[in-house]
Amino acid sequence: MFDKIRNWRVRRLVARHPIAEPLWQAALRRCAPARRLGASDQAALRVLATLFLDHKSLEPVQGLELDDADRVLLAAHACLPILKLGLDWYDGWHSVIVYPDAFIPHRTQTDAAGVVHQTRTARAGEAWERGPAILSWADVLDAGRKPGHNVVIHEMAHKLDMLNGEANGCPPLHRRMNRRTWTQVFSDAWDRLRDDHRHGLPLPIDPYGLENEAEFFAVVSEQFFEAPAALHQHLPEVYRQLEQFYRQHPY
Repeated sequence: MFDKIRNWRVRRLVARHPIAEPLWQAALRRCAPARRLGASDQAALRVLATLFLDHKSLEPVQGLELDDADRVLLAAHACLPILKLGLDWYDGWHSVIVYPDAFIPHRTQTDAAGVVHQTRTARAGEAWERGPAILSWADVLDAGRKPGHNVVIHEMAHKLDMLNGEANGCPPLHRRMNRRTWTQVFSDAWDRLRDDHRHGLPLPIDPYGLENEAEFFAVVSEQFFEAPAALHQHLPEVYRQLEQFYRQHPY
């Protein structure tokens, strides 16, 4: 009964507040992973984007203005990872804060000696556990221009990772997936790439993914959607795990 009520509410929302066809076509032109989807998956993504815009508050700051086309584009990017999972996977948080460009959060860190350090590092995005996702609009617009990069997918991957606590590179896995296999595959790939990086060898992913396990999951998730053929070629076992988790086959 609950599913029937929920499905009725979804249909009513989509009927009352549809994404206009010109806006949706504009989003597809600007979002390559969505453009590559088949017609039925594009239709499902459009429904999810409609729900995302209804459920989440997009909050531009520092004088940035987002028009309807911008909001639809952001929603399309954000819903790619949950195309086969559903909007419920984004429960527990409400807002997306959008800066015009890279932003510099203030951080206070205490080292092993007890010395407090103030850090100021420019960032393209952040995701807070039970809090907002934060994005640089300039980097949103830059998605795909550098192979494998998509800041929205990156931060949404962190959000999925945080569903079972602090981000650690292992989101809640589906029933038929094996956590031990996931951990082994990702650990082996991460260790090999770190070794390659130390020896100055070219990497198939952004080196930022070597910061920690959480960043590795987010970076390979970007590549899974933006450059799936390259990920499949260079990290086939990682690709297969992501294919099972996202329940999608972009390559």
